[in-house]
Amino acid sequence: MTLMDWFWILMLTPLITGFIAWRIKTPSCAWVQAAGAALTLMAGLALAFQVLSQSALTFWDGFIYIDALGAFNIGLVVFVGFTASLYSIGYMNYELAEGIINERQLGQFYLLFHLFIFSMVAVSVVNSVGLMWVGIELTTIVSALLVGLYKRETALEAAWKYLIMGSVGISFALIGIIFIYLSGVNLLGENPAALNWTVLQHVSEDLNPRWILTAFVFVLVGFGTKAGLAPMHFWLPDAHSQAPSPVSAVLSGVMLNTALYGVLRIYAIANSTLHGQAAQYLIFFGILSIAITVPFILVQHDLKRMLAYSSVEHIGIITLGVGIGGPLGLYGALLHMFNHSMAKSMMFLAAGNINQKYHSKQIERISGVLKSLPITGVIFLVGTFAIAGAPPFNIFISEFTIMMAGFKAGHIAVTVLFISLVVLIFAGMVQYVIKMAFGQAPARMVSGEINVCSTIALFLPLVLVLSCGLYVHPFLSEVIYKVSAILQGVH
Repeated sequence: MTLMDWFWILMLTPLITGFIAWRIKTPSCAWVQAAGAALTLMAGLALAFQVLSQSALTFWDGFIYIDALGAFNIGLVVFVGFTASLYSIGYMNYELAEGIINERQLGQFYLLFHLFIFSMVAVSVVNSVGLMWVGIELTTIVSALLVGLYKRETALEAAWKYLIMGSVGISFALIGIIFIYLSGVNLLGENPAALNWTVLQHVSEDLNPRWILTAFVFVLVGFGTKAGLAPMHFWLPDAHSQAPSPVSAVLSGVMLNTALYGVLRIYAIANSTLHGQAAQYLIFFGILSIAITVPFILVQHDLKRMLAYSSVEHIGIITLGVGIGGPLGLYGALLHMFNHSMAKSMMFLAAGNINQKYHSKQIERISGVLKSLPITGVIFLVGTFAIAGAPPFNIFISEFTIMMAGFKAGHIAVTVLFISLVVLIFAGMVQYVIKMAFGQAPARMVSGEINVCSTIALFLPLVLVLSCGLYVHPFLSEVIYKVSAILQGVH
């Protein structure tokens, strides 16, 4: 099949899948949507592999443009999306059987879920930074509806808070994009192509630096709000806590990356125009995001909120790595983006199993997970050490790479602070999880997993969490080097 064939399959399958599942509205729609997610996965990986192996894909007079950075994000979206889709078969059918949702809500969930996947893929394939903004706004609307799916007071409050903060952030980003247009209007003329990323990147050194600096700050604050960068992160813990676990996995695993993708696209232009000055803003927001999560993790009582604050930390680590820059810093940041997607999506799915088994997200009410959920418990324990940065798991490799890059680039104080904060977060997370994993399970609780599908799905990211901690495959390294070259402005 040609690249165009895979492209159309990738774009149309989530839309068709979501609509069919919405119309069926019975538990059998779970298998239909899983089949659609599998086809989306196949098309996304096939398209990404061909782009990464050959060259960037562009057509429709440059309207569609997929390079290594776009292909990298597409690969993460379709993989995490498929994992969450497979997991949701057991998870959502359990919610239906327990009367937590009805069949109408089940159909709505699958429609919105696959629209969510579509919106993130759409962000990754358009050339215009204006249309990229439209795609990121679409992710806000769709995911807010998913957060409020249960229609409980707390869920609706979280969805409303997310929608308001996301919209404010997106408004800032829109102002930034207008400034980008102004920065090149004398050079490029009043032409829609003046907002194409490929055009802007090509003339980046000739753009107006004052407008570009203003634009980058607005975009960083705007898309940074969606990415969960502090201090604009306050929507994130509430949204993750109230959303269904498959949605939390996708929100944390790839939606935050997709918002950060928007920042990185503009950063590649701004850093070239400003001759490296844009990096200092990423370092500041990165280290702030890591630091601000420490007290919230140390005194946390809600399992999913703890994982949400961990996501703020790791988005901060990625941002810090990009800000440190250089081949080593960018390699560590992009590897961390991949590693975090795998580990955090796995953790939210495992937390969903625990939540359904214990009927609670409160940490003090959860004990003996290894006995009550033998498989989930082991994976949850492994995932905790991975996400906290312990060797020999994948997160450790990327964090260590960023630390080395920081020392090499002369950011001694920032790197020492980074190491200190990571150690504190590690201690806080591990102490809570040890209490949950070990000890006595509640009386009368029957040992065993709730559902086969929701257990099998955990093994997909687990394989990559374990294998990438011991060995980074040359193809993944090559992909990261190609994406790094884009961020360094290499044409």
